[in-house]
Amino acid sequence: MPLLKKPFGRNKEEVQTVESDQYIDLGQLNFEEENPLGGKGMIKIAEIYRYEDLTPVVQPAYSGNIVLIDYSSIANDQLTLKRITNELKAVARDTNGDVAAIGHNLIIVAPNGVKIDRHKIKGGFN
Repeated sequence: MPLLKKPFGRNKEEVQTVESDQYIDLGQLNFEEENPLGGKGMIKIAEIYRYEDLTPVVQPAYSGNIVLIDYSSIANDQLTLKRITNELKAVARDTNGDVAAIGHNLIIVAPNGVKIDRHKIKGGFN
């Protein structure tokens, strides 16, 4: 029944002794260098099945989050795809961000301060 000394930034008064049949709840531990909010923003994943789905999808972009959008279900509908890309370009302009297509079924919208590099990183296999 050893007494742990200051694990992960806790004081000695806060540390409980751990017996062999007890468990430590890792969710309750705070790391000193870790930001509790997880950083500046998040990466949100979304799917679009029609143009009307776009409004709730772009809201996180206005909040400063990166939005990765899968549009594979409407990839063959050129008119809808053109309307969606024009709207996403307007969102990027409004937020001072960036927008880029990835492959044939993904679009990424980045907020202000995040630039999307258009050059692919390739592996070393020759």
